[in-house]
Amino acid sequence: MTEGQDRPDWRAVLPWPGLNTHKHARGRLGVVSGRAGQTGAARLAARGGLRIGAGVVSLLCPLEAVAVLAPAVEAVMLKPFADPEVLAGLADGMDAVVVGPAAGINDATVANVHALAGTGAALVIDADGLTVFEGWPADLFALLDRDDILTPHEGEFRRLFPDLLTHGRERAAAEAAARAGAVVVLKGPQTVIAAPDGRMVVNDNGTPWLATAGSGDVLAGMIGGLLAQRMDSFDAACAAVWIHAEAAAGFGPGLIAEDLPDRLPAVLAGLWPGR
Repeated sequence: MTEGQDRPDWRAVLPWPGLNTHKHARGRLGVVSGRAGQTGAARLAARGGLRIGAGVVSLLCPLEAVAVLAPAVEAVMLKPFADPEVLAGLADGMDAVVVGPAAGINDATVANVHALAGTGAALVIDADGLTVFEGWPADLFALLDRDDILTPHEGEFRRLFPDLLTHGRERAAAEAAARAGAVVVLKGPQTVIAAPDGRMVVNDNGTPWLATAGSGDVLAGMIGGLLAQRMDSFDAACAAVWIHAEAAAGFGPGLIAEDLPDRLPAVLAGLWPGR
């Protein structure tokens, strides 16, 4: 039922640009930012998505966060929104959207997830975007489809699936994916990636250097960046998890989340068939 990733089977379907590829053909990724004092997680996710190859990456931010974000980004664009309806309009032309990192555990995050679910974008829901549905997970699951991805660590997983981890991580992730109707990435030393159709992989190149604040935000952005390039959701999650760990292992002691995006080119170069 499970398979290792010594020879990752997603390698053959990684999205590489051709000579005539333009930025929009490489996919449009949105990352929803938190409020003015909570923008760092979204910036990490956006940079992860950009580094892994998404052609256009935008931070979708509350109006109050514009002044904070504007001097902190370069290639990443800013798209302010005043309410969930405007957010949905901004996301409607995007291929994938990451929502949840430092979003806030509040009604605004619930409304934003609802609004994004009505767009054509594939969703990566992480962190606060998961925790905010504690106690009523069925409301979240009703919004999802098989292209969407949930990326909980064990604490967040328990908030949505309080009865499953007693069965072991692999079975828990498989049952969670079936219940949610979406891909589930159960993060940990051996991250388990499960799809609602029964596919499952246990990632085996985990590293302790990822135990640092913000590393999960980078991973969410990387998954979103591959989704934006129209990679299959399960393959995108498997690839991003492996590449994320490989980048961290290559850096080693002293790693902080800000280092991860800049380690991605070396890992990608090793995977590129044209090298």
